Order: sequence, then C-alpha cells, then structure tokens
Amino acid sequence: MCALLSRTPCRRTERCDAPCYQATGGRPLRARGIGYDTGFSYGGADRRPFDETLVRRELQIIRDALHCNAVRLFGNDLDRLERAAGYAADLGLEIWLTPWPYQLNADEMLAMFGDAAARAERLRRRGAEVVMVTGAEISLFDRGFLPGDDLEQRTRGLIERRPEALQALRSVPERLSTFLATAAALVRERFAGRVTYSAVPYETVDWTPFDIVSLDLHRSKEIAPGYREAVHRLVAQGKPFANTEFGCTTYRGASGHGARGSEILEFEGSVPIRVKDGYVRDEGEQAAYLRELLDIFVEERVDAAFVCTFVMYGYTHRADPRRDLDMGSWGIVKPLDGRRGDTYPDMPWEPKQAFWAVAERYGRLAGQRT
Repeated sequence: MCALLSRTPCRRTERCDAPCYQATGGRPLRARGIGYDTGFSYGGADRRPFDETLVRRELQIIRDALHCNAVRLFGNDLDRLERAAGYAADLGLEIWLTPWPYQLNADEMLAMFGDAAARAERLRRRGAEVVMVTGAEISLFDRGFLPGDDLEQRTRGLIERRPEALQALRSVPERLSTFLATAAALVRERFAGRVTYSAVPYETVDWTPFDIVSLDLHRSKEIAPGYREAVHRLVAQGKPFANTEFGCTTYRGASGHGARGSEILEFEGSVPIRVKDGYVRDEGEQAAYLRELLDIFVEERVDAAFVCTFVMYGYTHRADPRRDLDMGSWGIVKPLDGRRGDTYPDMPWEPKQAFWAVAERYGRLAGQRT
C-alpha cells in the first residue's frame, strides 16, 4: 500500500506495488504555472483593476518572460474570469480556471461552479486546454464548515486553537468531501475536461471524484523538515499532483511564515494601510524560497506548480518602510506608486528578484523540453 494511504513513511528506495504517478513516468513540472488574480471582491473592495489591455499584456509577459505554459486564473467575478481565460487561450496557455467563492453557502457555491463549468466548456471547445478547479480552501473562505463570520475569524480560531474551532475541524474532511463530490458531479455534467479542487492540507479531501490532487502547499518553518517527504508522498499516490499555491512575501524572515506572510500588515477592513514596526524588505529571501521549492518539485516529479502570485494590486511598493505594502505581498512584481516601470515601461509595476528567479527556473525547464 502506498505510504500516503497507509500513513507510514514512504522511502524512495523501497519497492512499492501501488499505482504510482512518479513510477509510471510522470514528467516533472509538465505545467509551469503562476497564479493570476482576475478580480476578487469582498468587503466592498476590489483587489485589482481589470483593464483589457493590461490583462492581455500581463498574460503575455507571463508566457514570454517567465516561460510559463500554464496559468491559474482565480477570482469571484465569473465575467472577468472568462474574459481573462479567453486572453490566456489566445496565447496558448493551459488554463486552470478557479472560481473562488467567498462567504457563500453550499447552494450558492454549487450555482457558481455550475456557471463556471459551462464557461470552461466553451473555452475547451475553442481548443484551449482547461482544468476546472471547483473552488479553493472552501472551509476557510465560505460558510458552513468552521465557526466564524468571515475568513479572519475562521482563520483566527484555528491559529489560536479555540476549542470550538478544533471540534469543528475534526468533521471538516467528511463534510467537505461530501460537498465536493456533489460539486464535481455537477461540474462534469457541463464540462468534459479535467476537474480538481485546491485544498488546504488539513481538509484531507477524498480525491476519488477528481482527476488531479491539488493542494495550496506553502512551506513554513513548522513543516519545513518534512516538506519534501510530504510532496513525495503526494506524487506517489497514483494521480497527478499539483501545488496550486506556494510562495513567500518580501521581508526578512518571510520564508518561515508561508501562507501567513501578510500578517506584518495593518488593515482597515480588507485594505492594507501600513507595515507594522520592525520589518526589513528582502527580495532575495523571496527569490531563494521560490528557487528552493521549484527545485524540490522538479526532483520529486510534481505535475504542475503555480507560484503565488504574479501581482497584488493595492500592495504598493514605496521607499518608506512603513508604507511599503509590497513587503507583505506574495507578488513577484511590485506595484509602483503613481508611475510606470523601467523594465516594462507600459506596466505599472517593476519585477522583483523573484520574477527573475522564476524566469530562470522555468526557462531552464522549457529549454530542456525543446
């Protein structure tokens, strides 16, 4: 039995009789990807502008400069999501279409996924390679699984290990898997391509209804010693494995905080306003983190990886450390304060060191396959 299923350590030197994606020749990083926010509205705020020329140009840079052959498009505005997917299809990118519900109940999520699946099928019939992602991190972002009125309260309950949160957490895998089985069946009625879901590791999803195992698998200091082994076991379980979100924010020490890297920021509602005291900008740490993880994914023969993320508008880079919101951003480009960039004079941002790190690693892989 595969170690991931038996919950015993898996050793690469051991003989394994389970159907193993790695053992059957899975190509390392078949999909070289990055996440791209098409518009995520909540709390009365929209995380980014959506200008057709800007989006087309950014997707072109993702393909040509970063050497990506795939993009994970996410957001909760399906019109924007479909338009961006059309631009990505024109560029020949593989599209991981991710409708990302926020603060919805089960019926509302199913309606959203059904609508998105029909849009994904239209793209697929155009000739695009499309993977339909039936949401992401639902137990955190949506109602009905964990106590709390919003994302912040639900997350805080887990971080602080509140008894009511821990009690609810025990039932998340079964209840979420039941919901996702219904969602996957609905999606397959309208979409003929591959289907997956972007899970948080604790959700322990039953992957039977899906074609691909997908986790948002950031590395933090707490899990760093076992991170490679966890990736190996995920690859070995018999279906292609995708890391749909991994990244690092842009300050000294951020590589140890994984998905919690934005906690250095102070917010008003959902809008970042300033950096807490005591943090130092460090683009090199972000770049090193991405290089290290991409090397692990290649060596462990991960099927698809999506860097988190291309750009986070609203997290503006400024010279004043207290106002340099980009320090709390996972973006590999830094939005500028009222001016255009130097590297790309038509863009309102400048690449960080992480941009060039991803371009080098993906470019090397692209060159190996020509």
